[in-house]
Amino acid sequence: MPRRFAALLALVLSAPAAAQEPELAELTFGFIKLTDMAPLAIALERGYFAEEGLEVTLEAQANWRVLGDGVLSGTLQGAQMLAGQPLAAALGYDSDAPIVTPFSMDLNGNGITVSTEVWERMRPHVPSLPDGRPQHPISARALAPVVQAFRAQGRRFEMGMVYPFSTHNYELRYWLAAGGLHPGLYAPEDPSGQIGADVFLSVTPPPQMPATMAAGAIHGYCVGEPWNQAAVQRGIGVAVITDYEIWPNNPEKVFALRADFVEAYPNTTRAIVRALIRAAMWLDADDNANRTEAAEILSRPAYVGADAAIISASMTGTFEYEPGDVRAVPDFNVFFRYNATYPYYSDAIWYLTQMRRWGQIAEERDDTWYHEVAARVYRPDIYLDAAQSLIDEGLAAATDFPFGSDGYRDPVTLLDGIPYDGRTPNAYIDSLPLGLTGTERLSNGEVVPE
Repeated sequence: MPRRFAALLALVLSAPAAAQEPELAELTFGFIKLTDMAPLAIALERGYFAEEGLEVTLEAQANWRVLGDGVLSGTLQGAQMLAGQPLAAALGYDSDAPIVTPFSMDLNGNGITVSTEVWERMRPHVPSLPDGRPQHPISARALAPVVQAFRAQGRRFEMGMVYPFSTHNYELRYWLAAGGLHPGLYAPEDPSGQIGADVFLSVTPPPQMPATMAAGAIHGYCVGEPWNQAAVQRGIGVAVITDYEIWPNNPEKVFALRADFVEAYPNTTRAIVRALIRAAMWLDADDNANRTEAAEILSRPAYVGADAAIISASMTGTFEYEPGDVRAVPDFNVFFRYNATYPYYSDAIWYLTQMRRWGQIAEERDDTWYHEVAARVYRPDIYLDAAQSLIDEGLAAATDFPFGSDGYRDPVTLLDGIPYDGRTPNAYIDSLPLGLTGTERLSNGEVVPE
């Protein structure tokens, strides 16, 4: 356990829990039109922000870069963010100010969708269940013959993801690599991420994914809901795998603030986290009993702005892979159970390992470096302070939170059968097929040892 975290945790557990007035009450938070912005919408609509003395305005943003710029400039005091964004900022990408996260917004929630044309070509390579439906999870090995056919025709196989430092980018890359398809490398002189690629990935804003695929500009994509279900219901795409099948209960979005905001306004920060924890608890209460109501709230134009039925298709415990193929996926969206809201260092380190694997971190770093970066950005001390105050007021139970955790989840095995342990990041990187390992780096587009 990092010494700073241990000391702060001791202070948290010994401090009086009396509520304190927020130093700054009027706040504007940014979000992207995705189902997993739900804790923000629920905290506002159910009055949790107001009960914490906060007057919050939620503003939809055009894309993740615009959202990040809003937090950096101070026009947004906080935002739903891709988990990789605050980490990228810590490494000096797209930022001149440190960003921290005291709250993880959800687990799971993404899918990979291909066009109906691509699916028709993949389907002969996918095993079937006795009832004739495709057997899941579907490996990217079924996509490999399609990619090869495109190459033989002189065509690039293009897929969309939402941002270079997004969960979606790394999940899509993980799925492709597990199936033997290279998703390309990044280099300091070439930030395209397409060096040596079999499949060429590019950025498309989430709400534009279905239309971009329908127009033929991309042949598939990885995105959060409701934009996989939207393609299925329009009959233009088939969802081939969810991120739950890639990594069960994987971390997704975070709520992020500038580090100097957190230092200047500790009471305000505590109030924000308290409200978000309460919203997450409501979203998962009574075996998801509130999800239909949540889907109606999210369907409003001010939030996700998609039909409530499309949002409900995944948010209420099912997922439709192709028209008529509806399967139970009770944990497709998780907002509180499994300690979903706790900002684990090991979650941060997984993203850093993928940045290193694909060249966004250009050179080898020792294990200590990964732990130190994670501890700078992820702030479980702030989270546990807010959680303890809710417990003291009878609004939550101590058993709802991982007090005593060292900040690392137990090792977990992903889709490719390779176990991940955040305590040993370099050993994990070196166990992965494709991508950079050890001291490897890129020079003039070629992988070379240092």
